[in-house]
Amino acid sequence: MSSMQAMTSVETVCPSALDEEARAIWRSFQSADPALASPYFSLGFLDALGAARRDTQVAIIRQSGVITGFLPFHKGAMGHARPLGGPLSDHHGFIAAPGTEFVLAEVLKGAGIGALDFHGALGRQRAFARHARETDGSWVMDLSQGFEAYIASRTAMEPKAFRNLRARRRKLEEAAEGFTVRINDARPHVLDTAIKWKSAQYRRTGHFDVFSVGWTNQLIRNLVAGGLDNASGLVSSLEIGGELAAIHVGMRSRDVLHYWFPVYDAEFSSFGPGLALLMEIAEALSHDGVSEIHLGPGEYSFKAELSSWQFPLMAGYAAAPSLAGAARQIAERVERTAERLPLGALSGLPGKAFRRIDRHAAFRAA
Repeated sequence: MSSMQAMTSVETVCPSALDEEARAIWRSFQSADPALASPYFSLGFLDALGAARRDTQVAIIRQSGVITGFLPFHKGAMGHARPLGGPLSDHHGFIAAPGTEFVLAEVLKGAGIGALDFHGALGRQRAFARHARETDGSWVMDLSQGFEAYIASRTAMEPKAFRNLRARRRKLEEAAEGFTVRINDARPHVLDTAIKWKSAQYRRTGHFDVFSVGWTNQLIRNLVAGGLDNASGLVSSLEIGGELAAIHVGMRSRDVLHYWFPVYDAEFSSFGPGLALLMEIAEALSHDGVSEIHLGPGEYSFKAELSSWQFPLMAGYAAAPSLAGAARQIAERVERTAERLPLGALSGLPGKAFRRIDRHAAFRAA
């Protein structure tokens, strides 16, 4: 097991400056570690973001001149950094060979980063553990034994949920209007409709509209355009009576589909179109090399019911002596002090306010 040593050096470059040797090493790291199978850890996701955001950078970590790892990130004002993809990314961390360990503070110092906020760092990467304040888990649909085996396993565990899925499926099949599923729907208006519907959903529910900023739209379109290294956008649709009822915009690598932006037309809600489309996607992709569908974190009943297991995630921040580090530590102290006060539910307001402000700032940073 390797670790950060005296001969460690860190070089920071933009994605386009990664030469083919470095890219080959990156691919070898990803293919060797199943924990890195998500498209979030693929070169294609890095390149798509590099083309969409000017602040995209990669820390190349070398020990005795040999590349031992990579840490992609976005660097903002005063050296404050966020993981690749910012709040749009559910999973992030080091791209390195299994068992390789790093001292996060040393890497950040070498990369000129004063503070790094992370929210979905892989729980197996111990470099983040000493800086973690919260833990979570990402839900996984395990298709590695095939779709039928997955259905049998989850039906045994969640009979009521899968009985409801079968009932909704029969309702679709019996619909006089008929239905059509397109797993890879390349029609431009479908992607446009998905973004329009999702933006309306964000606004309606009081959440920040992630598609109100230019780089998020560009990222999705870069991924859907294809031609990237082990990462591609996948737009899937369900039509009922010739009308779009549900759309999903996801991202896949060779082995993993990340369930990303599902949306449906409430007019067709009695059919359960969103989950119906997800199950169609799972069945189709299980025959196309996908062994896992990552549903991401979140306490949603459908995720718990459909998922085979979870893998651990961590959230927190690491700070170095700098203006960015000092500012981040002050914000942390204010939040912790408020949480200790006998204010009941009000004690959580400063933390929620900081997180809301940080989320807006993260999307507007590019």
